[in-house]
Amino acid sequence: MTDQPYPGPGPVQPPGGPAPVPAYGSAYVPGYAPAPRRDMTFPHPEPTPYHRMLRTWTYAPWKPVVGILIVVVGFFVVTAMVYIVIAGIFAAFESGSWIDNFMASADLSHVGPEVLLGLNLGLASMILVTWFVMRVVHNLRPRWLTSVVPRMRWRFFAICLGLAAVALAAQVLVGSVLPGDSSGVGGKLNDFTTSTAIAAVVVLLTTPLQAAGEEYLFRGYLLQAVGSLFGNKWVAVGTTGLLFALAHGAQNFPLFFDRLAFGLIAAWLVTRTGGLEAGIALHVLNNFLAFGLALSYGNLSETLNVSEASWWNIVLTVTQSVVYAALVLYVARRMGLQTRTRPPATEPGPASSGPVDGSLATA
Repeated sequence: MTDQPYPGPGPVQPPGGPAPVPAYGSAYVPGYAPAPRRDMTFPHPEPTPYHRMLRTWTYAPWKPVVGILIVVVGFFVVTAMVYIVIAGIFAAFESGSWIDNFMASADLSHVGPEVLLGLNLGLASMILVTWFVMRVVHNLRPRWLTSVVPRMRWRFFAICLGLAAVALAAQVLVGSVLPGDSSGVGGKLNDFTTSTAIAAVVVLLTTPLQAAGEEYLFRGYLLQAVGSLFGNKWVAVGTTGLLFALAHGAQNFPLFFDRLAFGLIAAWLVTRTGGLEAGIALHVLNNFLAFGLALSYGNLSETLNVSEASWWNIVLTVTQSVVYAALVLYVARRMGLQTRTRPPATEPGPASSGPVDGSLATA
C-alpha cells in the first residue's frame, strides 16, 4: 500500500508516472490537498504565549543568549552613565567644588531630588535598551515586548491601576493592626519645603518611567528570553523573580521575600494576561506609596537604602500579592483578554514573500 498526501483515494495517475507531490506553499495541484500558505510577515507560525514570543520563524538559541548579555551589561553600564550625566549637571550648578558636589551625589547617603531624578531616569533607560535588543538581535518591533496584541492595552492598564490601589489599601489596612509601625504611616509629618515639592514632582513624573523600565527588563525581555530558551513558563517566572530580588542588593530575608514575591507575582500575571500592564501598574503604585511615605514621614535616603524589614512585612507582602492577583485574574477573565499571539489564518495559495522575522508585521 502506497502513502497518500492526504487520507482517502489517491489522485488519478497521469501518463508518464505519478504526479509530483506539491511543495510546501506551492500552488494548488488538482487531486492533492493544497499546502497551507505560510504567512511569514507575522513573527509566529502559531498562537504563542508571552513567555515564548521570541520563538519566531528565524529563532535560534544564540539570540536570547546574546540579548540577555546585552541587557545585563546595559543594566549596570547604561543606568550608571545616565545617573553620572544627571548628577554631573546638577553638581555644576551647586556652590562649592564640582567634584565634592558630584561625589556627595554618588554616595547616595543624602538623596535629594537630583539624585532621585538620576536614579529613576537611569532605570527608565532600560526601556530603550530592551527595545534596542528586540530590534537589532531579534529583528522584531519593540511593541512585541508590551503584550501579545502587540501594544499597550490602555483600558486594561487603567483598570489595573485601580486594582493596585485596592491592593495597597488592603496592605496599609492590615499593616495598621500589626505590631509596630508596619503600615509605614506614623510619626510626625515632615515640613513641606521647596526640596519636598521638587522631589514630589520628580516622583510624579519619573517614577512611572522607572517602574516601566524595570518591568520591560525583568518581566519583559528577560522573561521572554528565558522562556524561549527553556520553553517552560515556570522556569522563566522563577528565574526572573529571583534576579529581580537579587538586583536590589543586600537585604534581610523578609525584605528579600517581599521583592521575590513581587517579582514572581508580576511575572506570573504577565504569563496569565499576555502583557506587562498588570506588572507596570502595581510597580508604579507601589513606588508611589513608598516615595510618598518617605516624603511625608521619613526621607528618601532611608527608603532607597533600606536593607532590612520586619518579619511582619511578610504578612503585608502576602496580603498585597493575593488581593492584587485575584482581582487582576477576575478582570482579565471578564474582559476576555487575549493571552496568545494571533497569526493570520492560513489559506491555500502561494507562499507569502514577506520577511521571516516579523519586523514588518502589522498585527
